[in-house]
Amino acid sequence: MPYTWIHPQSAPTAELHLWPHQSLRPRGYVRFIGITAAMTCIPLLAFLGTLLIWGLLPFVVLAVFGLKWALDRSRKDRQIIEVLTLGPEQARLERTNPDGAQQSWQCNRYWASVEMHDDDGPVPHYVTLRGCGREVEIGAFLSEEERLTLYDDLRRAFRH
Repeated sequence: MPYTWIHPQSAPTAELHLWPHQSLRPRGYVRFIGITAAMTCIPLLAFLGTLLIWGLLPFVVLAVFGLKWALDRSRKDRQIIEVLTLGPEQARLERTNPDGAQQSWQCNRYWASVEMHDDDGPVPHYVTLRGCGREVEIGAFLSEEERLTLYDDLRRAFRH
């Protein structure tokens, strides 16, 4: 599950940390790029020692670097973290976007509510927090099943 609850023993607060799922770890990333580069060079072996290799090599290099750029861009776009802090009186949600920009929302915990929009959100089972005249999304990057579990966890947390 790409989220975790943190309950400090000394404080009456709870924190929820959410992040997008990263399926390709750094070690797998290096392996994938290396294997792809090796596999694209295999057809070039037939042209070793000819002038034709110099005409094909730039396209192979361009393809490998294009793949690397796409994977790097995907990884950068997934660098999101959301932190929900539930204190005895306050609820605070802070989101750090991939570009480093931060967004925050806070509300009196008594007036805050958790809502799920089954069909009318940008994704199925869209989870939002409402309070202080604003409605903010939480966990929109999670899978559908994870959002259902998150909704149940948030309802239990706001009840206590």
